[in-house]
Amino acid sequence: MTHIDRRTALKAGVALAGTSVLGFPNVVSGQADKIRIGHLTPLTGFLGALGAYAQLGIRLAQEEINAAGGVMGRQLDILSEDSVNPATASTKAQRMLEQDGVAVLMGEINSASALTIMQVAERNKKLFMQIGARSDALRGKNCNKYTFHVDIPNTVMVNAVGQALVRDKMMKDKKFFTLTADYVFGHDLARAAKSFLDAHGGKLIGDELVATDVTDFSPYLLKVRQAQPDVVCSNLAGNQVTTLIKQYAEFGLPYPIVGFNLNTADAWAAGDGNLSGTWPTVWYHTLDVPASKTFVANFMKKYNKPPENHAWIEYISLKLMAQAMGETKSTDTDRLIAYFEKETEFDILKGRKGHFRAWDHQLMQEAYPFTVKPKGQAKDKWDFIALGAALPGAGQPLESLASTREQNPCAM
Repeated sequence: MTHIDRRTALKAGVALAGTSVLGFPNVVSGQADKIRIGHLTPLTGFLGALGAYAQLGIRLAQEEINAAGGVMGRQLDILSEDSVNPATASTKAQRMLEQDGVAVLMGEINSASALTIMQVAERNKKLFMQIGARSDALRGKNCNKYTFHVDIPNTVMVNAVGQALVRDKMMKDKKFFTLTADYVFGHDLARAAKSFLDAHGGKLIGDELVATDVTDFSPYLLKVRQAQPDVVCSNLAGNQVTTLIKQYAEFGLPYPIVGFNLNTADAWAAGDGNLSGTWPTVWYHTLDVPASKTFVANFMKKYNKPPENHAWIEYISLKLMAQAMGETKSTDTDRLIAYFEKETEFDILKGRKGHFRAWDHQLMQEAYPFTVKPKGQAKDKWDFIALGAALPGAGQPLESLASTREQNPCAM
């Protein structure tokens, strides 16, 4: 009797297992049919405000793609998490690949975290679309064949603002004092800034490294006052730029301030009347391009505020990925890499289309310098930025602001 009962139980178990697969096909196959994408971005810390916009942008793109039938008839499933710091970002990226079965990794803003995710992607031979981190080193000495970079790198930001300073006679023989974020991004940006100054007659008379948790800039601004520069330059990141701008205005220093990095969420947070000078951006919601205006209108309808540049870049990044998967009819890493390396052109909601450069995987695209409208001219709290003309200018190659192959140590 015991032998029979055990055999009967085993048969019953097999039958039950079969029922769980065959009896509920919609649940199981519904999950299997989705294309899972692992998305990491900082939602806390000094870059948290930017990461919040990043999530809104990629979610809007996901909704639009899925509403239009998905990719290859499959819905996109975005697994989005706070990357927190480099170590946590690496751990989460590995888990997404091993346990969650994501087809690709996307996201990030922090350059140090982006580097650790790049290393995970390379070890696992999976594609990582690195969206928002700007360090030159990521697409230079640390480049790898599995990572593609969407945002403009430090060199492009420096060149965009630097050209405007040269034009306005604020470079040659001028004394610069810089404040630099003390992590990989800031160090990288400071190198690019010094290189531009050296090449165009600017003189760096002081540079202060600022830890990412600093909130009181008084000691640094006292050093600025003592140095008496012609121009003060910010090489900071995230909400530290906002804090600096506010405190700089309170100090009432007579030296013009410019910056080689600024995201518009941080500019908005500074408030009308505090921000001044010339700064770079990769995109702004007032851009006079029909496709960009449509995106802005849809974003405002859904979220009741305009998209920040990280919302735009995450939105277009998922659209690029969906296009690549759709046209290759695959989520295979090698096929996607080959598709991007063909330098396929993409509509990125700008005046000119963009493409990934084959040898360093950097998206070639327009950038913009911007200044600030006189106080009182803004129509609303998001309107005090005056966007400059696109760079490179009409007729110039998109590569003209970027590092050349001779300047870039990338070797895949």
